[in-house]
Amino acid sequence: MHAAESIHFWVVAVTEPLLQADALVKRFGGLLATDNVAINVMAGEIHALIGPNGAGKTTLVGQLTGNLRPDSGTIRFAGRDVTRLPIHARVQLGLARSFQITSVLREFTTLDNAALAVQAHDGHSFRFLADARCDGRLRDLALRNLETVGLGPRAHTLASALSHGEQRQLEIAMALAGAPKLLLLDEPMAGMGADESRRLVALLRGLKERCGMLLIEHDMDAVFALADRITVLVYGRAIASGTPDQIRSNAEVRQAYLGEGVL
Repeated sequence: MHAAESIHFWVVAVTEPLLQADALVKRFGGLLATDNVAINVMAGEIHALIGPNGAGKTTLVGQLTGNLRPDSGTIRFAGRDVTRLPIHARVQLGLARSFQITSVLREFTTLDNAALAVQAHDGHSFRFLADARCDGRLRDLALRNLETVGLGPRAHTLASALSHGEQRQLEIAMALAGAPKLLLLDEPMAGMGADESRRLVALLRGLKERCGMLLIEHDMDAVFALADRITVLVYGRAIASGTPDQIRSNAEVRQAYLGEGVL
């Protein structure tokens, strides 16, 4: 390969989106849930997906993660076509979502929860708590993930004693167990007070160096504080995608979703 070709290849490789979905269509009977949606996320980027209830956000994310197969369109992740790959294959490539873990195990400690997540990503059964407690490597990795999300001092606290915000932090630590390239977060601010939301915003901002994020969120203060880019979904259609300033000034977005009061 000539030097010029090598440089061209390097530029293409660096600038290729980590996640790229094109022309995704999903129908449920007569309902067009996603209408030729295109979205991409770059490495190290926080990309927010916003829209009113019923806009199709959950259906879109289901297609990105493999829970749903699109009727047409393509999805590429980490340089591979994953349109037809199952969930576990996408996880192995580095795609994680915080809400795959439906809840923390409240009767176990914070560290136990994090260690079990590491154990599960190692391909072992999620049930063998004794193994997770005895394996020093699992515990060390789990503790590092807890420290990353600010829960190191709470490692030996029962999960049931954690605040709501701390439990969300724990779920993120568990999602980090597989060292994901991209983390999908479903309304992480839901149910939080102002102080907890500010702490989580700071945490997610700090994780940008570690992995890209696709953030589904209704808290517009958090969205505009975090997002590098925002895609707005309305009635299954992406009506706008751009920087926070571009989204703030978009007349169609104002009319369809944001309203004048939040800008």
